[in-house]
Amino acid sequence: MTQGRPLLNRRLAAFGTTIFAEMSALAVRTGSINLGQGFPDTDGPEEIREAAVRALRAGHGNQYPPGPGVPELRTAIAGHQRRHYALTYDPDSEVLVTAGATEAVAATLLALVEPGDEVIALEPYYDSYAACVAMAGGTRVPVTLRPDGGAFRLDLDELRAAVTPRTRLILLNTPHNPTGTVLTREELAAIAELAIERDLLVVTDEVYEHLVFEGEHIPLASFPGMRERTVTISSAGKTFSFTGWKIGWITASPELVNAVKSAKQFLTYVSGGPLQYAVAEALRLPDSFYDELRDGLRARRDLLSDGLAEAGFGVHRPAGTYFVTTDIRPLGGERDGIAFCRALPERCGVVAVPNAVFYDHHEQGAPFVRFAFCKRVDVLEEAVARLKTLAGTGR
Repeated sequence: MTQGRPLLNRRLAAFGTTIFAEMSALAVRTGSINLGQGFPDTDGPEEIREAAVRALRAGHGNQYPPGPGVPELRTAIAGHQRRHYALTYDPDSEVLVTAGATEAVAATLLALVEPGDEVIALEPYYDSYAACVAMAGGTRVPVTLRPDGGAFRLDLDELRAAVTPRTRLILLNTPHNPTGTVLTREELAAIAELAIERDLLVVTDEVYEHLVFEGEHIPLASFPGMRERTVTISSAGKTFSFTGWKIGWITASPELVNAVKSAKQFLTYVSGGPLQYAVAEALRLPDSFYDELRDGLRARRDLLSDGLAEAGFGVHRPAGTYFVTTDIRPLGGERDGIAFCRALPERCGVVAVPNAVFYDHHEQGAPFVRFAFCKRVDVLEEAVARLKTLAGTGR
């Protein structure tokens, strides 16, 4: 304490250590299988790793790369948007490379939100959203996705009712972490209509864009009238299984990119120079890469989802991402997901993450627990065998 006040900025005081750090440390301490934090346990394509090695050895990006990102990567990002979604962006004025999607979200909210502005976010939400809104001085307004028929659904009437004269923007995440929901064309069209009607900006976190098992991923920016009011965020980590590289990006109109760049330049300025060249090559991989990625993860989703159901969990099989949300209440007597996850490593040697930490309305998320299936098949099989001991059917 100095001058009679806490050292930590009061806007961040409520957040503490992230749940991912806590649960990953618990996995290490107990020797448990970590199905909590969302990172693969194998690297992505060997040719992309070698592309990074080549860039390092050739001196490409070893010194400060251009602030907006190396031209090769910005061109590849624009090409990716055109190839997959028929969205055309100028790589020189409408693409910005960031230190992962997390920095993209932070820079965007710091740039666009002022104290007193309201930011609508779909609840449960990735924990950095809340911290970034707080750092920007905004007010978080949650709209809750609710379980319905094995999935989590957005109530469009509730979303509309959440908009007030103070609303600055809507922060979307689709495919959605942690629920695995993929917003439909009809839902996105309604959100676009609302944004235009109320003159709102929309920030879309689309990092799981290629991990869709049912339905399809449709960028909100592709809807009429939305390109000029949407900041689209994605990254290489989830698609190419190099989460430690932290190469992300935004695509948006020149005005929005310039605004975000004004904040981003005082965060990292630049990062991952040689890795940017490798990600540029990754974005040009053939369609067969994306098909194999999706098919492999779908098989892992089904393996883990089926095993969790046999262990006694209520399972919400995800339409996208690489997480499955479960309900612990069918296990009998379980109601508190946080306590459940803290005890689970000692009970059966598996780590998961409680969804309640992603909610403002903690009671809504209390019984839900998230497991990651972006792991090797043998790891998932071992985790399932351990989890089945909860139902008395495992070893």
